Amino acid sequence: MKKLFLGLFLAFVATATFAQKEENNDKIIADAEEAKAAFLKDDPTMGDLFDSAYGYIILPNVGKGGLLVGGAAGNGVAYQGGVLVGMAKMTQVTIGFQAGGQSYSEVVFFENQAAFERFKENKVEMSAQVSAVAAASGASANAKYVDGVAVFTRTKGGLMYEASVGGQQFKFKGN
Repeated sequence: MKKLFLGLFLAFVATATFAQKEENNDKIIADAEEAKAAFLKDDPTMGDLFDSAYGYIILPNVGKGGLLVGGAAGNGVAYQGGVLVGMAKMTQVTIGFQAGGQSYSEVVFFENQAAFERFKENKVEMSAQVSAVAAASGASANAKYVDGVAVFTRTKGGLMYEASVGGQQFKFKGN
C-alpha cells in the first residue's frame, strides 16, 4: 500500500511540476527576483556567492508536507554567469518521522562548470550529505561547496517536524 501511495504521489508531483505553462514562467521569474532580494536582505554577504558561482538556481516557492511519507516540490529559475538560461524543477520524497507543512525558498549555487553541467543534464540529486544552510546574516561567509554544490533555504511559513531521509532531484529546461 505504501509503495502504491508513493508511486501515485511521485506521478502526481512529476505531472504537476512539468505541467507548467509559459505564462507561469513570468511569475516564477518575478518571484525568483524577490526571493534573491530576500536572501540578500537576510545575508548581504551572499552577494559574493551570487557573483562568484558558475551558476545557480532559485526556487522561490517550495512547498513541503508530510505525515510519515512526505514530499516537496517547487519551480525555479536557472542562471549561468548571472544570465537566465532556463527553468528548474525540484522534487523530493522523504520517508521517516515527519508531520506538518512548510513553505520556503531555496537557492542552489554551483561552484564550477562540471557541477552546473550535471544539473543541466538532470544528474544532480542531493542526498543527506548535502545539507542546506538556513539563510541568516553572515551564514554564506563560511559556506562550503559539497560536490560542487552549496544550498541555502529561507523559511517563508509553516511548521514541520522532521527526522526523515530523502533526496532532492532537479530537472532543467533550457530556454
